[in-house]
Amino acid sequence: MRRLLAVGVAALLALPGAAAAHRGHASLSVVEIDAATGAVTITHRMAAHDVEPALAVIAPDAQQSLDDADALKALEVYAGRVFRLWDAEGRAVRLQHRRTNLAGDSVELVYAAQLPAPVQAVTVDSGLLEEAHADQENQVNVRRSKVTRTVLFRVGDAPQQVVFEGGR
Repeated sequence: MRRLLAVGVAALLALPGAAAAHRGHASLSVVEIDAATGAVTITHRMAAHDVEPALAVIAPDAQQSLDDADALKALEVYAGRVFRLWDAEGRAVRLQHRRTNLAGDSVELVYAAQLPAPVQAVTVDSGLLEEAHADQENQVNVRRSKVTRTVLFRVGDAPQQVVFEGGR
């Protein structure tokens, strides 16, 4: 009986910790650049439990669910607008949505772009889900050849330049 009581008390004590485990909101974006051609693939990964509440702001006329086609389309357009990329000369790069993958609690949005080659620097700005979550953090990994540079964005942060050494 004592053992059962101890297990019960331990379970109750663990509940607040489990509820507090998800305190922040975050996304991961990976920008892959082909240095020779300038071809760019951008993959955004977010948790559905972060995205769905944000749909009230992103797609106010749609259902607050990734099951709603209108909400999903609005999310795809939104991500292509609030995640921005500029070339080394400061020209905005047009992002084209390629696909969306939904699996369990994972949302993956993939975009393509073209930079002038050879690529030595880009400027990035990630405002994903900032309107919905005051504690939003967006990590962006920019990969060119075998080199990865990481920048982190919090609500209100300015764009950041990512520079690579050498031409290829």
